[in-house]
Amino acid sequence: LQYTQASASLIFGAYAAGDYLTPIFGGMIADRWLGRRPAVVIGGLLMALGHFMMAFESLFFPAMAVIAIGNGLFLPNLPSQVTLLYPKDDPRAGAAFNVYYVGINLGAFLAPLICGTLGEVYGWHYGFGAAGIGMCLGLVVYLWGGRYLPPEASKPGGRPGAIDSNEGMSNVPLLVGVALAVMLFRIAYEQTGNTFAVWSDTAVERTALGLAIPVAWFQSLNPMFVFLFSPLLVRMWNARAARGLGTPALRRMGQGALGIGVSYALLAGLIVLAAGSGFAIGWPWMVLFFAVFTLAELYILPVGLGLFATLAPKRFAATTVAAWFFCSFTGNLLSGVIGATWESMRPETFFLMMAAIAAVSGLILFGIHRKHQEKLALPDVAIPPVEKAL
Repeated sequence: LQYTQASASLIFGAYAAGDYLTPIFGGMIADRWLGRRPAVVIGGLLMALGHFMMAFESLFFPAMAVIAIGNGLFLPNLPSQVTLLYPKDDPRAGAAFNVYYVGINLGAFLAPLICGTLGEVYGWHYGFGAAGIGMCLGLVVYLWGGRYLPPEASKPGGRPGAIDSNEGMSNVPLLVGVALAVMLFRIAYEQTGNTFAVWSDTAVERTALGLAIPVAWFQSLNPMFVFLFSPLLVRMWNARAARGLGTPALRRMGQGALGIGVSYALLAGLIVLAAGSGFAIGWPWMVLFFAVFTLAELYILPVGLGLFATLAPKRFAATTVAAWFFCSFTGNLLSGVIGATWESMRPETFFLMMAAIAAVSGLILFGIHRKHQEKLALPDVAIPPVEKAL
């Protein structure tokens, strides 16, 4: 649409941030009035409408607003229903979150291949239209499978919502501290859809078998590695937990943040090496980058959502899950603002800055773990759960 890089970065950050701000209100609305199932259906319909609107350039900004509002109702109320499928302290709940995580990543894997290819080859009108169709199909699956969900508890007056209880309220200060650390982490994490995409479009040799690889396809590497790594990690973590060697949630999250820092440091090193020796940065290096990046992601994002879902106050289950996504709101907003400085810095300097930000977030998470390690020694938090980028 002929925006400058800085303007595009700010729009990207503001839109992604809006997608993660509205879930706070969507969680409250579901907890207090609507209930989780109606919220998911209404939110899904709004998201489908927004993507169809995106097929028309004149509706660009209104369409993003509609998607963000729909996502506010949709996003926090799906994972909060996973916990309803199992009795309290059932160890299978963690694995169920992992299945949910893999399911979300299936969509994240297919979206760049289908919508991205349609957009780059035939025009973005077709790409966004396909996204709207996909949202409608997802709603059909949800409605068909609704019979497997247990009925929601009701608040006084018969409205569906959370049970009145103060259980879990003492966990709120801890969750706030974790949220602040993850907000910082998100600044670095979200650059793969922003400055990394800008850089890889011009700096990476993307030819394979004589054909040019679409830039959007790189975004499918992340969910692809989620499929490959998740079963191996779950098996390893469960085996370690069975021997009494399980890693507490926050320590694992700190390791994940440091791993993201390593992936960006690798990227910066490649740029410096290429500038010094003149070799081209080929697409296999991007595969390696996303392998390291995704492995680190699995240590922090799904584990963090599982932590929030597990320690959530019972009265505010969906709202607490929405609070986890509020971390993404602030992180996305800041990632857009910081990404706007991309053209004023050397690429290796920018990516080293992202590595440093991720590392600081990891150190903060390690510090919170040391302070609250007894509370966080929970077996059902040790298995990774949910959350993927839109």
